[in-house]
Amino acid sequence: MKLFSFWRSLATYRVRIALNLKGLKPEVVNIDLMKGDQRQPQFKAVNPQMVIPALIDGDGPVLFESLAIIEYLDEVHPHPPLLPTEPRARAFVRGIAQIVAADSHPLLVPRVRNYLTGELKLDQAGVLKWTRHWVAEALNAIEAHLANDGMTGKFCCGEQPSIGDICLASQAAGAGFFELDLKPYPTFSRVVDACMQIEAFAAAHPLKQPGAPVSHQ
Repeated sequence: MKLFSFWRSLATYRVRIALNLKGLKPEVVNIDLMKGDQRQPQFKAVNPQMVIPALIDGDGPVLFESLAIIEYLDEVHPHPPLLPTEPRARAFVRGIAQIVAADSHPLLVPRVRNYLTGELKLDQAGVLKWTRHWVAEALNAIEAHLANDGMTGKFCCGEQPSIGDICLASQAAGAGFFELDLKPYPTFSRVVDACMQIEAFAAAHPLKQPGAPVSHQ
């Protein structure tokens, strides 16, 4: 098994958590997004979209997109499960996960920020305003669901971490990168704190990966 990763990648952070929870230790290949490794022919042959994560597991096509990879890992390595058994609960955690991975995070990635500066000529203050807005929009929605939908326990749905919690952890890390105050989101913060007490979550954090700024570790 081989994981194409970069310390700052929030999508890869999600996959690292799932791998840790499953007790899997893939070979890690560093793709430095800041240096443009993702645009090199060698990696474009792995993932034509030129984004990470990507996962190779034996023969067959390369796996891509964090949520698809996580659900694959959950099907192939079912213990511990990352989805609840009850259909409504499964839909709930998938919905929470998609707020992060489908609605918010895609607006923050380097290729989007580079387009904002290179093509639309936003300055860094404008890009930061953009990123903070979309992180906060997701946090507002997540907090409302967690606080009001009646599904939340210790974790986002009940007493076991799920794919929803994996995505909450990555949202919290992104909020940290862009210096958002999490005090307005007490339920979100409580659940994330519970997640970070688990070694599989804590060890996967971006700032604990090779290449991360030493001053922040």
